[in-house]
Amino acid sequence: MKPREERFTRPELAGVHLRALHWADDRGDDSAPALILLHGAGGNAHWWDHLAPELARDYRVTALDFRGHGASDHPQEHRKGAFAEDLGALVAHLGAPPVILVGASLGAHVAASHASGRDGVRALVLIDPSRGASRAGRRAAQLALMLRPTYATRAQAIERFRFLPRAHAAEDLRLAIAERSVRKEADGRYGYNFDPRWFSVEPAGTPDFSGIRCPTLVVRGESSSLLPTHGAEAIVSEIPDARIAEVEGAGHHVQLDRPGDTLAVVRRFLDAVL
Repeated sequence: MKPREERFTRPELAGVHLRALHWADDRGDDSAPALILLHGAGGNAHWWDHLAPELARDYRVTALDFRGHGASDHPQEHRKGAFAEDLGALVAHLGAPPVILVGASLGAHVAASHASGRDGVRALVLIDPSRGASRAGRRAAQLALMLRPTYATRAQAIERFRFLPRAHAAEDLRLAIAERSVRKEADGRYGYNFDPRWFSVEPAGTPDFSGIRCPTLVVRGESSSLLPTHGAEAIVSEIPDARIAEVEGAGHHVQLDRPGDTLAVVRRFLDAVL
């Protein structure tokens, strides 16, 4: 199942254009619940290509490129809270339906902030949001992403593409994502399709987890370096209706390391709460 690609803007985006990918099954059921997928720092909407078609059997699935990532605009102005604006604009662009939000890492924090204090979120899945990790560990991951090397050829860039922090994804999945994450630079060399300057931009604020009123699942990778067990427990303790699912054999990139297991825990949760 191939997604439909769309670029859109809205007045509140002040001229910034965003890219979204839409998956729908052959039934074209407009009554299916809307489900939005949000990638992590340095990622893009194609990081969900391996899971979105399965979710689209039951939901109208949309994956967003945050600004500075993928095929969305990479504006020079770096503003606090801009990713939250991107998600809000996407929801409005879709007609403001009740939504299910599934976010990974950075995308999980943006999803949590959006859900807090709102009634328009039916369910929330937070995949390995950073909480409780050492400051040194978080900084090391940020610095590694900000290096952003370039290569003489596209083939070299694809070959050297790696997930950070380290993932244990299957080689065919790594290759598929790499092929959709490379772009040609102005100097003719090839780099990765994100703007590392966005990593230093502060979020709108720490999510108010206590304001989340929808059922919430926190998915933690068993060996995650950015979400230790006590961090996941702290998040769940603040959300009125929340639970934890731990995926064995997965690190921070849970949906890449163990895609089948991730899909199973998300489906079980959504089947139970919707």
